[in-house]
Amino acid sequence: MRMKFVSGLTVAFYTVAATICWAADLPAPGQSPRIDAIKDAGVIRVGVLHNMPWLVENTSGEGERWSGPAWLLANEFASQLGVRLEAIPVSHETKIPALAANQVDITITPLGESPERLKVVDFVQYSTTSVCMFGLKNNPKFSEAKSVDDLNKPDLTIAFLLGAVEETWVKKRFDKAQHRGIITSSVVPIDDIMSGRADSAPINRVQWPALQAKLPALGILPSENNCQDSKEKAQSIGMAIDKGQDVFLQWLRATTAEVMPKVQEEEKRVIAERL
Repeated sequence: MRMKFVSGLTVAFYTVAATICWAADLPAPGQSPRIDAIKDAGVIRVGVLHNMPWLVENTSGEGERWSGPAWLLANEFASQLGVRLEAIPVSHETKIPALAANQVDITITPLGESPERLKVVDFVQYSTTSVCMFGLKNNPKFSEAKSVDDLNKPDLTIAFLLGAVEETWVKKRFDKAQHRGIITSSVVPIDDIMSGRADSAPINRVQWPALQAKLPALGILPSENNCQDSKEKAQSIGMAIDKGQDVFLQWLRATTAEVMPKVQEEEKRVIAERL
């Protein structure tokens, strides 16, 4: 399937670029204790944990172990620093504490920015995640809607997974619509849409292309760029470093801004491979 795929990274790119007005020159010795330590050790340590499509683990035993936009950036950092890249596994519980414990220099496993996390780490943003709304193309209630706002009507039913992160958002975003919370092993409430028990349901923009390829009878909103630029429930995605490393942080952000086109292409590649 061919897709004109303009990445939703544009917002993240301009956020980074707006704060960077100089080239990503490597800070001189003595300006950044972290960079000095990395160069002295000859290695940059990055915390890794699989999270599609930003950091992908290859468990086949063949080929490179890691790929994705975050891995591309980590390799760029290592190359410019002239050091070796070392991947250190972290868990959901340790991916932030590993920074303060100096077990890693950067946590590159994708992290959503939040007020709580901003208290203890600084972010290098390079992507966004957001939500799309899907439904059957032959369902007039869905097909006649031209925007996500058009789904917020009393005669429409919005399905969601009970306990999922979208539950609270659905109830607030579609406060005039009927709500249908369900429990299922699927990542989205597809059965309720296909059976007509619900008219629409949320799906992460990253997951949508694969579902679309599997079930072409489904449509999506927002429809522009196949929903890859959706701003619904948008959240910045990035990597993190420990607080108090301003020179290191600005260098990482400047380097990220310089290679953003490559980062965007890598995200597109990873998503396209899921089709």
